[in-house]
Amino acid sequence: MPLLRPRPARRRARAAACVAAATLVWPSDQAAAVPAAAPALAPGPDAVERMDVDAAVAEALRHNLQLLAQTYEVPLARAEVVTARLRLNPTLSLGADHLDLLGTHYDNVNHAGPQEFFVRTDVMLRGGRKRQRRIEVAETGVVVAEQQLRDAVRRLVRDVQCACVDVQYAAAAVELAAINRELYARVIALNEIRVGTGDLARVDLTRAQIAELQARNELRQAQGAQKIAANNLALLLGRTRPAAAIFVTGEMRADAAAYSLTDIRAQALRQRPDLQAARSELRFTEFDVRRQIAEGKVDFSLGVEARRQQGLAGTGNSLGFFFVVPLRLFDRNQGQIERARQQAGQAEQRALAVEQSIRIEAENAHVDYEVARDLLRSFEGGMLAKAEQVLATAEYAYERGEAGLIELIDAQRAFNETRLTYNEARASFAKSLYVIDAVTARESPQ
Repeated sequence: MPLLRPRPARRRARAAACVAAATLVWPSDQAAAVPAAAPALAPGPDAVERMDVDAAVAEALRHNLQLLAQTYEVPLARAEVVTARLRLNPTLSLGADHLDLLGTHYDNVNHAGPQEFFVRTDVMLRGGRKRQRRIEVAETGVVVAEQQLRDAVRRLVRDVQCACVDVQYAAAAVELAAINRELYARVIALNEIRVGTGDLARVDLTRAQIAELQARNELRQAQGAQKIAANNLALLLGRTRPAAAIFVTGEMRADAAAYSLTDIRAQALRQRPDLQAARSELRFTEFDVRRQIAEGKVDFSLGVEARRQQGLAGTGNSLGFFFVVPLRLFDRNQGQIERARQQAGQAEQRALAVEQSIRIEAENAHVDYEVARDLLRSFEGGMLAKAEQVLATAEYAYERGEAGLIELIDAQRAFNETRLTYNEARASFAKSLYVIDAVTARESPQ
């Protein structure tokens, strides 16, 4: 498109256009440093709620519904320990036999009877140390439940931190889109003056209006994405209804310390609660095998009975002792023993799978960290400044009528894309740091 040159006959019109152009405040400096404390959500019926990442994590640990449900696993496992420690109750039997309730009438002719009354108690003695085996299994189950709870906390902290970064990134995108729309609105105002004075073709005004419409749509999309990000964060926080407006204060995390793959992997294998839970579950299944073998051992009962007889020849009291042993000829708990052994093998493979998954997870986290760090350094090293310079040059030329609208739109689009990519790099780097914390279980309680 040819550059717009002022015509001598239109000097007054150009002067009026320059006055209008002087009112344009171009958004280069504003877009280069999006303020972290200004809420970017569109006004709504509810006030904007501000919180930092630490406050969001603390609220999620108190109110997240899935975590609250997970916390019940520990007292449930402890209840199993109480059950395992209980001993079997003795049995008490009361009986009456040979009672003359049918009118036979015991006498010297029929010599029926005598009537008998007895009290008997039985105690079962369990073989194979069953109680001790059950306690071992139950106590190991408590350890597994506690470690699984720690892992749930680790994953929740990671999800909340990454959700906070998403909210911050969405706020920056809305801020940039709003500045972009305001820019094109001012360009339209300037072009309307130029078209009215005949210093600009109407097609350029139409192009500016189309660009402003696109910027308005981008702003609406960015606001929708920000609302979705706020809702996702609210869900993790345990809110009972979607959040109208949540703004995460503070800058995105950008640690300067370097992280090596060796350290990340070593810390993860040493501290990860899911790996510890998998190994404890393996011990749980091994104890369960021992318990099922013990369940196949013979149990026997000891009983004592006091009996009273009342007959024609007189009355008498007697005492009896009993020893009961089941003959386990067929059912020796073979099925449950085999099931427990298969579960032990399965738990061993799961532990190996978790360990291998952690190794790959650590490597992936380190790769994401290095890529995001290098990309962010490339922007901070001059790419963003060059895009700002190109935009500033295009702005100046357009104000003077020495450049067309297409050049300005291209420069603004290039700057927007560069700034958006820069914001994505900041968000990716912040997330990579939080992911490294999660991979190494740094946020998990000890």
